Amino acid sequence: MPIRPLLPALLMLAACSSPEEMAGRTGVERTAEAKASVAASPGDAKRAAYAESENNDLFSYAFSYPAQVGAHPELAKRLKAAADKAKADLIAEARAGQADAKASGYPFNPHSWREDWKVVADLPGYLSLSGAFSTFSGGAHGMYGLESLVWDKQAKNAIDGIDLFRSPGTLEAAMRGDLCRALDAERTERRGTDLGGGGGMFDDCPGLDEATILVGSSNGQTFDRITVWYGPYVAGPYAEGAYELDFPMTSEMLGAVKPAFASAFSAKR
Repeated sequence: MPIRPLLPALLMLAACSSPEEMAGRTGVERTAEAKASVAASPGDAKRAAYAESENNDLFSYAFSYPAQVGAHPELAKRLKAAADKAKADLIAEARAGQADAKASGYPFNPHSWREDWKVVADLPGYLSLSGAFSTFSGGAHGMYGLESLVWDKQAKNAIDGIDLFRSPGTLEAAMRGDLCRALDAERTERRGTDLGGGGGMFDDCPGLDEATILVGSSNGQTFDRITVWYGPYVAGPYAEGAYELDFPMTSEMLGAVKPAFASAFSAKR
């Protein structure tokens, strides 16, 4: 998934659960009174975790990142700038939605946006992060997703996890069917029935170009595992939730890594 906290396509889907349901899913508190809190100011971001939130009758907004991000000012600035833009977009869209609701004579449900960044792996040369985000724009249910970001500490550059590999298809081929077998096993368990050879709308195996790829580590020195994350409507209907599948790096998968990042990976022992 591209490195951006607010996906236009997901916002469109968000317009189709109640705000209460989304609050339960995302942990965003709704309140009739406006209130904002900031755990650490952006100026103090270096080596500090950061969190802010604002809740009122128009919108709910929350954003956070851990201390490992604060240790890299350029990264912290990048994430905060993206969150600030998302907040501005949220307010503009919420105001438009509120005006439409008033003009049409129907109740207005406050909009929401939230993103929480967490550490997947902190290596000597790279910091791997996941960004869980959710949106609600007043419709049938909100939408949520996951971003992957790998920070190159020396180059001071952000990379999407999948871009460490030659291509999604190359990595998928190197996994030799393990991806689809793991996904089908999880879908069968959730649905309580065999897929029956596929063919249904959510029975096929989506490619890695439709997934978020997180790179992790069990040794603290190299990336030796990946997580494949399929969001709602990709591998199953919304009610089934997201699918999160973990895989150890194999020698075949190492061959799918771009040469520039080969030294950062190893096969899991």
